[in-house]
Amino acid sequence: MQYHNPVLLHECITALNIRPTGVYVDVTYGGGGHSNEILKKLTTGKLYAFDQDEDALKNKIADDRLVLTTQNFKYMTNYLKFYKAFPVDGILADLGISSHQIDVPEKGFSTRFDAPLDMRMDKNSNKTASDVINSSTEEELKKIFSEYGEIKNAARLAWKICEARKKKTVNTVNDFKETMSGCMPRGKEHQYQAQVFQALRIYVNDELGALKEFLLQTTEALKPGGRLVVISYHSLEDRLVKNFIRSGKLSGEIEKDFYGNPLVAFKTITRKPIAPTEEELKINNRSRSAKLRIAEKI
Repeated sequence: MQYHNPVLLHECITALNIRPTGVYVDVTYGGGGHSNEILKKLTTGKLYAFDQDEDALKNKIADDRLVLTTQNFKYMTNYLKFYKAFPVDGILADLGISSHQIDVPEKGFSTRFDAPLDMRMDKNSNKTASDVINSSTEEELKKIFSEYGEIKNAARLAWKICEARKKKTVNTVNDFKETMSGCMPRGKEHQYQAQVFQALRIYVNDELGALKEFLLQTTEALKPGGRLVVISYHSLEDRLVKNFIRSGKLSGEIEKDFYGNPLVAFKTITRKPIAPTEEELKINNRSRSAKLRIAEKI
């Protein structure tokens, strides 16, 4: 089984504008697909990679120019400073979840397998998806599903979960799918489940919180002329990335100096996000929602 097909591979490598002697960062190492292509472009350059999933270590490329750290990318700056590799020439982030994480049943990310309702990308984390479902208040559950999954009937789903767990603890993927019955629009059951699972996964792993911390670090971490290359997979991620690139702020609000000139840290290289080609979609259907944005440090 292939660990993960790197999405928009050619486009990402081109976007990084790699110098053979430069220092680059891949904050979502996964199967090492993007990292492998970056290394091919380097001579005496260096690549620092991050992945909080320890399974990624099994894919570590045997190359002295690569340093792979099993940590969440929100700690990027700390580690780059520790390695005396600060600032850098380019940073790549392929957000979301890898094919490997979806395809391994015991991780509990997929609706296709019955397994413990886990969803932790970092197994050292204490909070599983099952913990969230069984201990959150009805109001908290409603907020999770409406904010992170954009579920229209989030209030009804939250109520149903609270009723179901009075009878038995929701421990597995199938337990959780059972609690959703009656909430799913006819003919759109799969899409509904995917959105609910996405919401829960984002919350369990604090994905948006980590993304915010990471983005704010890139301003300082990149050298002038350095490239920031980010692939996002849903509107919540893409909006944050778009706002940050545009303004250097997560809100998207542009600050101006005394004379009214905009104070921005990045030049936008792509006005519109780059999407996968028809050819890539045929090979890798999971790339269908990918959006690539590119910026250059001023």
